[in-house]
Amino acid sequence: MYKKFNAVNRLAAFIGMCLLFASYVPAQNSVASPTTTAQQIAAKVDEYMNAAVRVDGFSGSILVARNGQPVVSRGYGMANIELGVANTPQTVFRLGSITKQFTSMAIMMLQERGKLSVSEPVCKYFTDCPAAWQPLTVRNLLTHTAGIPNYTSFPDFTKTAAITTTTAELSGRLKDKPLEFAVGEKYAYSNSGYYLLGMIIERVSGKSYADFLQENIFAPLGMKQSGYDDPVRIIKNRASGYAPQGDGFINAAPIDMSMAYAAGALYSTVEDLLLWDQALYTEKLVSRKSLDEAFTPFKSQYGYGWSIGKKFDHQEISHGGNIFGFSTYIARFPADRLTVIVLSNNQSTSGGEIADDLAAIVFGAPYKIPQERQAIQIDAKKLEKYVGLYQVTPTITLNITLENGKLMGELPGQPKFELFAESETVFFMKTIKGQVSFAPDAQGAVTGMTLRLGKNDIPAKKIK
Repeated sequence: MYKKFNAVNRLAAFIGMCLLFASYVPAQNSVASPTTTAQQIAAKVDEYMNAAVRVDGFSGSILVARNGQPVVSRGYGMANIELGVANTPQTVFRLGSITKQFTSMAIMMLQERGKLSVSEPVCKYFTDCPAAWQPLTVRNLLTHTAGIPNYTSFPDFTKTAAITTTTAELSGRLKDKPLEFAVGEKYAYSNSGYYLLGMIIERVSGKSYADFLQENIFAPLGMKQSGYDDPVRIIKNRASGYAPQGDGFINAAPIDMSMAYAAGALYSTVEDLLLWDQALYTEKLVSRKSLDEAFTPFKSQYGYGWSIGKKFDHQEISHGGNIFGFSTYIARFPADRLTVIVLSNNQSTSGGEIADDLAAIVFGAPYKIPQERQAIQIDAKKLEKYVGLYQVTPTITLNITLENGKLMGELPGQPKFELFAESETVFFMKTIKGQVSFAPDAQGAVTGMTLRLGKNDIPAKKIK
């Protein structure tokens, strides 16, 4: 969880969150005009975010900063619905995969201290290393080019996510799996590589992953509201995570942090993440040479724990995160000294979509204000041809049924959700912000559909 990551991998990794990677398909265009003053930016951001709250149920905190100074830093919605506690810039959120950039920083720090090299074989740090892993380097783990299967895509992940596991147990499961492709052959986003990096950090440093980050990153940078999450510990201002259901929310499914570990177990605030962002312009943690290495794409558009690309014709260094109950995103535009941070405790939020639009406001680029989609009535007879089972990924199917004249979708082990007709071929979800579109052939037969999540279209073949 979160152009940046292959949409199929993201969907498979977070199936337990029931298509939480939100589709954002509003209808209202904004006026594209350069925005220069802080007051103008703040007004447009507030207009946009209020619409996101009203239409999409956004709940969380956002921060937009220029030259290290917040232009907008605000909370929206509730940190705790049951207690009526509002989100603020000081609210603590689980980060999900934003954790990976801290894991990669720890690796770079250890490399600079002569404790390891990213060019070294992974098997140096693991006993009983399988033969297939012999060519693997630490760099392959950092850049998602190892070919090790993504453990959050395992069929039993949602059933085991809440169970405490040891690093030996999970890494043992990875060792038993064949590689999905030859080492270094291509990029395929995988939480497994970063899980293993956490183990390497512990073995090389002699400290726990949590302690190493606390002592070497969070404390030196003054990130007092950041750390390794522990649901047992009392964490001031911690937000509860939610999943949409019907017209409201339910508490998100639990996940044990031993399952997320170095791939997604950290927590922070928008204010602390700005401290982190600003440190990356300096050599407080590592040298400029190491930073340049981390921010250089290795395969595809991925460096060490960061995606590197262009947006609005400006260089962007970014990463998203999704974990049960939470959706997050940090976008850095180094040449412009612009930072956009989105932390949400609604797992159906598309943090990357919101971050894109907030950056567009600053750059004067086109963006769209969220607006309600309008459902129309379709005769049930016309819906019958869409009924069937669709293969979304090799391990995920979407079952489409017709019940009392309503088209329903269902993922394995998840509650059914209604598909609302926007046209005779396009249907959207209300609690899960996505859409499906069908393209009947000349004879009216339906052989597949397209599932849209965010800006990614995923083709799905009808298998029965």
